[in-house]
Amino acid sequence: MKLDKFINRPVLSTVISILIVILGAIGLATLPITQYPDIAPPTVSVRATYTGASASTVLNSVIAPLEEQINGVENMMYMTSTASNTGSGDISIYFKQGTDPDMAAVNVQNRVSMAQGLLPAEVTKVGVTTQKRQTSMLVVFSLYDETDTYSESFIENYAKINLIPQVQRVQGVGDANVLGQDYSMRIWLRPDVMAQYKLVPGDVSAALAEQNVEAAPGQFGERSNQTFQYTIRYKGRLQQPEEFENIVIKSLPDGEVLRLKDIAEIQLDRLGYNFTNRVDGHKSVTCIVYQMAGTNATQTISDIEQLLDEASKTLPTGLKLNISMNANDFLFASIHEVLKTLIEAFILVFIVVYIFLQDLRSTLIPTIAIPVALIGTFFILSLVGFSLNLLTLCALVLAIAIVVDDAIVVVEGVHAKLDQGYTSARLASIDAMNELGGAIVSITLVMMAVFVPVSFMGGTAGTFYRQFGMTMAIAIGLSALNALTLSPALCAVLLKPHKKEDGTEDSTLKERMKVAYTAAHTTMINRYTEAIGKMLHPGITLTFTIIAILGMIFGFFSLNPVVTVIFVLLSILALIGMSTKKFKTRFNDTYESILKRYKKRVLFFIQKKWLSMGLVTASIVILIFFMNTTLTGNE
Repeated sequence: MKLDKFINRPVLSTVISILIVILGAIGLATLPITQYPDIAPPTVSVRATYTGASASTVLNSVIAPLEEQINGVENMMYMTSTASNTGSGDISIYFKQGTDPDMAAVNVQNRVSMAQGLLPAEVTKVGVTTQKRQTSMLVVFSLYDETDTYSESFIENYAKINLIPQVQRVQGVGDANVLGQDYSMRIWLRPDVMAQYKLVPGDVSAALAEQNVEAAPGQFGERSNQTFQYTIRYKGRLQQPEEFENIVIKSLPDGEVLRLKDIAEIQLDRLGYNFTNRVDGHKSVTCIVYQMAGTNATQTISDIEQLLDEASKTLPTGLKLNISMNANDFLFASIHEVLKTLIEAFILVFIVVYIFLQDLRSTLIPTIAIPVALIGTFFILSLVGFSLNLLTLCALVLAIAIVVDDAIVVVEGVHAKLDQGYTSARLASIDAMNELGGAIVSITLVMMAVFVPVSFMGGTAGTFYRQFGMTMAIAIGLSALNALTLSPALCAVLLKPHKKEDGTEDSTLKERMKVAYTAAHTTMINRYTEAIGKMLHPGITLTFTIIAILGMIFGFFSLNPVVTVIFVLLSILALIGMSTKKFKTRFNDTYESILKRYKKRVLFFIQKKWLSMGLVTASIVILIFFMNTTLTGNE
């Protein structure tokens, strides 16, 4: 594979990587941030109210006809229904993952329309509500009265007409509701008085329907000799309790008129008494805000908090706002742990690469490849519509160890060429990439082929694995691109040959001074490292390294300032110890010893071909046996 252009033009390779990083930064800024992907199946809710009916009546006369018509709607998985003694009924229809919730709501509404003729007249008058259900709660806040001067109905009404409309207009809010009741004209009938006048509740309902209506009286003066045409204005529905009290129920035999106030008590109060909210013992109302699918939860919550802060300044005296639940608390805590793990993994990879390569210049090349691949992944995630969540971040943590492999292969290949006697790092990089280019592409495609198929899985599990697998595949692909462009160019620039290209000594005074300065600098560094090496035995260095790694894993660095300082000092001593010649020599000797033993074992299996094939066959048989005997999730 010819990659001379990228090696001979390191600026081109650098620009490609910079462009990837810039696009990744743009993608990171536009990615929606959520705790998990949108895994909940699309849900449509159908609500109906049969005033005064029991739960069994609602079930038989409302829920059953609706379920018969809704059942089998396109892409439906299952549905659940509930009915209460307050006369309310609710049907939740769950659809397959990936179904358009808007189309699902339209399809359900069409089925509900078909069932309208089978429902009681009282239900159709009130109406049957069909809407998408939002399942991801962002914020739960309460409005409470710390002075105990307001009624519950006032607090609920204030939240419904002043706070909720503003919250619903915030970008990213799918729905917001009040866990309370609306204002309503409550008519408390007196059964004993009604029995005296031989009345039933239906008589009262009929009187209300006749005398509390919105009507169109019409107009007069059209096509007449009058100069003006007048539209008749009608008072409309009654609003005050006194107006309801004067509703005529019936005429009595003695000529008197029986009014509603004679057989009932009328008051303006809550529609129902199902909810009773308290905050620190004070009367309150609770409001829930739901997220719109595909939006940035973090930004939406920040906007809601800002809105509530501004609204709290204009609340009536004595009313206060309290945020009971904030999804950002869980989100930031989870993302903080993942980012912490990401940083720790980056540090560990750097340490491991440095121990094996034992050269800071060589270590920088794969280290630079890690952020380029990871940051560039965010741009692709933004294009395909993913979000920044725990699954994608965990995939990036695991991808660190994979994306660094391609760059390490390039560095090792160039070092191998330099060990063969190449006097030019550029020529060594060109020849190494001619040999390794095809191998890097093939191994990248194989690694991507491991993760890409999970994107074809369906259901909730598919949603989880799709974002995880695609993130891994994207990061691996970008690491290969980086290994084919930037890594060989950096090798040609950073790595130094063992001697000059022309094989001659430096002749100019400037070059001789440079050589002398380098030799003096190297001598000084060697003396310091030798002195440190005498104090830091390789065993001590290894112990400090293990302690530092365990400190990162178990969070000892953030316990208290004293412990943090101790672990930082141990980490610095470990890094200094790893840079000494004594540690490198001991590590190389140990590594060579292990490598010789490994070669010996491999040579044994190469010579015993039938034994090797037998072990492979036995492994396959055992694998099939355990696959057939291991319990599945359905069992």
